[in-house]
Amino acid sequence: MNHTIETILQHRSIRQFKVEPIEAEKLQLILACANAASTSSFIQCSSIIRVTNKSNRALLAELAGGQSYVESAAEFLVFCADFNRHQQIHPQAQLGFAEQTLIGAVDTALMGQNAMLAAESMGLGGVYIGGIRNNPQQVTELLELPKHVLPLFGMCLGYPAKVPEQKPRLPLDIVVHQDSYQSIDKSVLAKYDNEISRYYASRNRNNKSTSWSEQITSTLSKESRPFMLEYIQAQGFSLK
Repeated sequence: MNHTIETILQHRSIRQFKVEPIEAEKLQLILACANAASTSSFIQCSSIIRVTNKSNRALLAELAGGQSYVESAAEFLVFCADFNRHQQIHPQAQLGFAEQTLIGAVDTALMGQNAMLAAESMGLGGVYIGGIRNNPQQVTELLELPKHVLPLFGMCLGYPAKVPEQKPRLPLDIVVHQDSYQSIDKSVLAKYDNEISRYYASRNRNNKSTSWSEQITSTLSKESRPFMLEYIQAQGFSLK
C-alpha cells in the first residue's frame, strides 16, 4: 500500500483546528492540485472563492447552520460551478441547460476532492460544508457571485487539533454491482447497520443510538432545502 492509498483510506472529517495558519506554499499546492482535476470537454467550469475576511467568515459560519469551524479553520474555500467566465468570453453562449448543471457539479466535486486529498497528504485536515446551501441567496450576495455562478460547497482546511474516529463506509458488496444493478443484500445491510450503531455508541462525543438505515429513513422522509430549485434557476442553471 503506497502513501496515496493510505491517505485516501484514512480520510476523516476534521472540525477542530489548531490556530496555526497553512503555509503559503502548501496552500498554493492545494489550489494547484484542485485546478489539475479532470474537467468535462475541457470546459473548466469551476471557481474557488478563498474567504479571508473575518466578518464574512463569521457570517458564513452562521449561514451554514452555526458551524463555528467555518470561522476558526485556517482556510475556508467555497467551490462554485462557474459558467459566467464562459459568458464573459462568449456573450452569446448558450447557457441554462440541465446538462451544464451536472457538468458543473461533477467538475467542481472533482476539484474539491483533489484539494482535500492534497491537503491530507501534507498533514492537514478538513471538512466539506454543504451548509452554505442552507441560505444560498445570502451566500451569493455576500460573495458577490454573478449569474451563472453556483456555490456548491465550502471546505474548511487547517492543522487538526483532534483526529476523530473514522466513520465506517458501506461495504463494497452493497456499493459495487456486477454488470447490472442488483438489489441490496439485506443480510449485508443488517451487519452494516449494527456496525454503525456500535460506532455511534462508542464515539467520544455526540453519542447517539441509530443505525444507518434509520438515519437514511429519517433524512429522506422530508424534503431538504426545498428552495434550491428556485435559487438554482435564478442563478441561470437548469432552465431547460
